[in-house]
Order: sequence, then structure tokens, then C-alpha cells
Amino acid sequence: MALSQAELAEKVLATARAMNASGINRGSAGNVSARCDGGFLITPTGMGAEDLRPQDIIWLGFDGTLRGDWKPSTEWHFHQALYRFRPDLQAVVHTHSPHATALACLRRELPAFHYMVAVAGGDSVRCTPYHTFGTEALSQAVASAMIDRNACLMANHGLVAAGSTLAQAMKITVEIESLCGVYLQAL
Repeated sequence: MALSQAELAEKVLATARAMNASGINRGSAGNVSARCDGGFLITPTGMGAEDLRPQDIIWLGFDGTLRGDWKPSTEWHFHQALYRFRPDLQAVVHTHSPHATALACLRRELPAFHYMVAVAGGDSVRCTPYHTFGTEALSQAVASAMIDRNACLMANHGLVAAGSTLAQAMKITVEIESLCGVYLQAL
């Protein structure tokens, strides 16, 4: 049984709060989305998860229609690109987690140094070239890096993970963050 938009908004918010509680996100950094009714629900820009209510989650249609009282995350472009290029994806999580962001700032991919890298769908987690946040260039780079993967690093920025559910996207996010920490220690 499919969730209603209100129920899915609650799950998006719960995921954003879980990111903060786990230490992989802080304040208003990062964002969460879930595919919904010809578009997707996404956290608003500039608002911390603890300050949000489910009704604050924005719905953005693939045709550009916007429903909500706030502006969507400035990163809505790459969420939309992923949903368009990957119909199998139902949820996207983006974080500025410490280890993944450190590796992204080095502009390095996460190689298959440990078998659990496969949780992201391949033998590496690619790192996109640097592009300014919120741009079409970044959106295309993320979509390209995730053609056959469920995670990527964005140079000088952070981590994007996606899956068939919010829980799966979050699981991948947590695992890749942990692996980035181990890889940095190994280096």
C-alpha cells in the first residue's frame, strides 16, 4: 500500500532528523527527498530538521509546479535529475558528513578498498568534478556519477545516496560515511 503524501512527508522529516541525531548532518545542511505523485517531496532550504513540521516539506512537480510555504532546498536540481534519469530511485539523501566531505574535498573517489563499498552498487563511489551548488552542471555531474551507482561524492561538497526507500538511502549514507572514515585512516 502506497503512503499518502502526508505520511511520506513525515518519513522525509524523520530521515532528516535521524541524519542530525546520528551526527552525519548538522543544522540546515544537507537535504532529503522522496518521489511522490508526479514529483518529489523535499526538505526546504535554510531550515534545520528540528525546526520543521511535516507540513513544511515541499512538493516539487517534475513540471516545475511547487506546493508549500517555503522554498525547496537549493539542491533540488540534482534530486530532480536523479529521479528523471533513474526511475528505480524513490529516495535521495544528501549530507555534508565529516568523512565523506573530507574525501570529497580531496576530490577522491572511494575505491573498492573494502568489500562493503558494494553497498553503493558498484566497485567504487565516484567523485564528481567540482561545480557550484544548486547548478545544472552539478545536477548533470551527480546524475552521471550515479548512472549505475546508489551513491557519489561531490567534489568540495559532500555525499549523495539514493535508494528504493528512505531507509535504504539512509543505510547507504551511513555505510559510505563510515567507509570514508576508514579509508581516510588507511591513507
